[in-house]
Amino acid sequence: MRENDPAALTQIDTLASVDPKAQLGAGVKVGPFSVVGPDVVLEDGVQLQSHVVIEGHTTLGEGTTVGPFTMLGGPPQHLRYGGEPTELRIGKGSTIREQVSIHRGTEFGGGVTRLGARTVVMAAAHIGHDCQIGNDVIIASNASIAGHVTIGDQAFLGGLAGVHQFCRIGKRAMIGGLAAVARDVIPYGSVFGNHAKLVGLNVVGLKRGGASREMLAAMHAAYKFIFQGGTDEGSFAERVREAKTRYSDVPEVMEIVDFLLEDTKRPILGPL
Repeated sequence: MRENDPAALTQIDTLASVDPKAQLGAGVKVGPFSVVGPDVVLEDGVQLQSHVVIEGHTTLGEGTTVGPFTMLGGPPQHLRYGGEPTELRIGKGSTIREQVSIHRGTEFGGGVTRLGARTVVMAAAHIGHDCQIGNDVIIASNASIAGHVTIGDQAFLGGLAGVHQFCRIGKRAMIGGLAAVARDVIPYGSVFGNHAKLVGLNVVGLKRGGASREMLAAMHAAYKFIFQGGTDEGSFAERVREAKTRYSDVPEVMEIVDFLLEDTKRPILGPL
């Protein structure tokens, strides 16, 4: 931006409190009654509406907007946390709506809570310490994500959904509203219920992502083989290994297979 461009000017409301050590980019706007701590970085074009509190080593990516009464970079809700200088990083173009809370990481959990680019977090949602959230993820109102959760790109969490600590949610998975997720969710999976169960693939999300009819057919066949195959087709673990060979030419199925083969702290969420 040019220095004489009004859009490049940083605007801090007279009723806001911004520590002089904070780093503010061009075109940043800080609304009334907002508080910005000394270790905060607000990149170009970040907009904070009223009553926003940002503390700790927190970085907001370019063009991110934050709604009123939101708390970003607060200390993790963990009894082992002793005040270490951990971080929260939010990717560019993200939208954080009102009354959201997102906590920074812990030393024993990697030290960083991370949200990817273009994340949308709707009103009153919570994201705990050390979560690793991919790009283009949507988290609906009042969803609650415990610490150490990993969420793949383009996943969607419905309103009031709850995710247990250390769970993994795969790429473009769909978590229905009110779902209680206590196990790992495969990429492209569709999950509903309390406690949640896997009900199939996120077909709507796949179609929106440009999946062809042939891809969907292969994914349905692989899903049925892995999760609904009979004992005559081997154990679950044997079917997963067989699928790695049988569907090796379908990258999306390989994402599911690789996800199932990874070491994890939580069991895999299935149809039952």
